[in-house]
Parts: sequence; structure tokens; C-alpha cells
Amino acid sequence: MRLKHNIDLGYCTNIHRGETWEETFSGLRRYTDEVRKQVAGDQPYGIGLRLGADAASELAASGDERGRFRKWLEDTNSYVFTVNGFPYGTFHGSRVKEQVYAPDWTSEARLTYTNQLFDLITEFAPADSSVSVSTLPGSFKEFIKPETAKEQKSAIIKHLRSCSDHIERLRDKTGRDIHLGLEPEPLGLFETSGESVTFFEELLSGADSAEQERISRNLGINYDTCHLAIEYEEPGAAIANLRNAGIRVSKIHLSSALRLVPTREAVEELAAFQDDVYLHQVVVGKGGKVVHRIKDLPEALQWFEENAADAGDEWRVHFHIPIHAQPGGHFQDTRSHIEGILKLLGEDPGWCHHFEMETYTWEVMPQELRSDDVVAQLVNEYDWCLGAFRKNGLA
Repeated sequence: MRLKHNIDLGYCTNIHRGETWEETFSGLRRYTDEVRKQVAGDQPYGIGLRLGADAASELAASGDERGRFRKWLEDTNSYVFTVNGFPYGTFHGSRVKEQVYAPDWTSEARLTYTNQLFDLITEFAPADSSVSVSTLPGSFKEFIKPETAKEQKSAIIKHLRSCSDHIERLRDKTGRDIHLGLEPEPLGLFETSGESVTFFEELLSGADSAEQERISRNLGINYDTCHLAIEYEEPGAAIANLRNAGIRVSKIHLSSALRLVPTREAVEELAAFQDDVYLHQVVVGKGGKVVHRIKDLPEALQWFEENAADAGDEWRVHFHIPIHAQPGGHFQDTRSHIEGILKLLGEDPGWCHHFEMETYTWEVMPQELRSDDVVAQLVNEYDWCLGAFRKNGLA
């Protein structure tokens, strides 16, 4: 939905299953439209769409399906303003883990898929609106091998610059503001605001001034409040790092992570959050500083057994929990990072216009944390977020 200062707010439909276009469209009709009715009323309703590679290819190949979708958007007073292009393939019901980064930006397949998402969103979004796509932070650190690191990073930069060129052509054709947001994530190729600045310096290096201007306009950061909170970053410092470096904040994912003091009781309770689908990175802190990073919960539980006497004074866990609900027990959340971001925006509106709630873990969440119905959870998240936007004069 459209808020003050031309802010668009939606939820990311990656919370619903759907790899084919028909499965994706079915989820929109079954769940998204019901959420719309409860939170938007007669207002135009903004959708944060997730299109996997199969769904995107099917939709691109069928003018009839694109027409059917456009009509549904019109009939429901809905519009698409952003697409989550991070997960390329299957995202629910089977092992995802680090494969969510594959294919990464070393691959021509990732470029082709992302360009296709831009082609589609510019067809569906309102003519006067800006549009965005979010994507992975280049690659996963484990994917970059020492013996081929130079070639892999060169391929990433080449493909991202090519994507910028594609966006520029669409800008010229449509007159729209179009942008790609790369999403820092724990153990991604870049995961902090500082590493993001370094990556963009490499991305711009060697380009002439005109190309640097185009890249800076077309490519930016998708800032996930869960991810940056896990890295023990403060909103003011992180956003200042990006903006002072001239990096666009393309979109902000509103999401919350688990926090805990790593006592034995808390770590034992944390075991309930293990699942076979998603990667749940753990970042160990001491005195507010990162001292250790662990790839996934099973490894973190084992690491605790070996380091219980010096396991840090806080753990932050990449497990998206409902924005509106405090986890209870031995756990806290990182909602204060969301509140800090919105306070910054309220004081200085205009540096980001796309906001997307992204609690995709509903299916794997411990039962006591999730609503019985996914629509109810999403409506509650909207209520909390809209209240936070209003508190800061943004809605």
C-alpha cells in the first residue's frame, strides 16, 4: 500500500509455496487477496512478489497468463512494486540451505533470470511507479574458492554491470525509476555495511564516470533489518556507511531475528528452531562485537558444547520470526533495528521508498510462535508495521 512520502509497503509472497506460475498465482488468489481485504480496504494494495525461475519463464512465455494476471491486479485494486529475486529455485518443502545462493552472480543463468524479472515487473507495475528487484549479495563466501576467486569476482562484476545496462535500457524505454538491490546476509559474499561499501567500490572500479553514474542509479542495497541486526550493526551507523559511500538503499526488508544469551538452557531451547530447509547462521557476539560466525544451527549447538565456558555474551540467529510477536522463553528479538530504521526515515524521508515484510519461515517455525493461519500472522505483522510507520510520521 502507498504511505506518506511515496513509500510502498507490502509483504513478500515468498512465505507461500509456489514454484510454477500456476502455484504462485494460486497463492496470490488464496492468501494475498485475503490479506488485502483485511488490511487495505478500498486502498490500492502493493504486492511484493516472489517469482522463482520456473514461474518467471512460464509467465514470460505466455501472453495469455500475463493478461490474466494484469486483469486480476486490476480487479483486486492491487499493484506489484517489487520482486524478490534472491531464491532462484525451490524455496519450500525440501532442502534449500546454502543452495538458495545458486546459481550465484558468477553464472549467466542468474543474469538471465534477473533481467527477466525486470521485464515482467515493468509490464505489471503502474506506469508512474518505481520498481525494484532484490537479489543475493553476489555469492556465498563458501562458493568463492581461493584458486579461482579473482575469476569468480570478475564474473560477478561483469554480470552485475550487464544487468545495470539492461535496467538502463528499460529506463529509457519506460521512463521509470528501476533498481536492483543486492542483499547483504550473514556469510554472503558481503554481509555487513562495511563489506557492502568495499564491494561497490570494486564494482565501480575501472568504469568511466558516466558508467559509474548509471551503476549507482541502477544498483544498490536491499537492506534486511534482520541480517544487519545479526551482524551487531546499529541502524544509524549502517545507513550512514551506505549513504556516505553514495550507495542507493533500493529496498528495506522488515524482518526480525532471534537473540539469546548463550546459557545451556537457552541453547537447549534453541534446538527447537532447527529445520532441514533453511540455513540459520549464528553470529556470536562479545561486548557488542562479532567474535565468531557459524554456518547453521547444528554446528552452533556442537560449537557450544566445545566452547561453553567462552561462548560469547550474546548469540544472534538468522531465523526470521514474526515481526509483531516477542519470542519469549530465553529469547529476545531484534525489532529495535526496525524501529531504528523507521526513526531515521521519519527524520529524513526520501532515501528509500520500498518496504517489504519478509517472514518466510512460517512453515518451519515452532508452533508456539506462529499463528494457526498464515493470513492472521500477516495481518498482525501489518498492524505492527503500520503502527511503527505512523509513530514516525510515515503513514
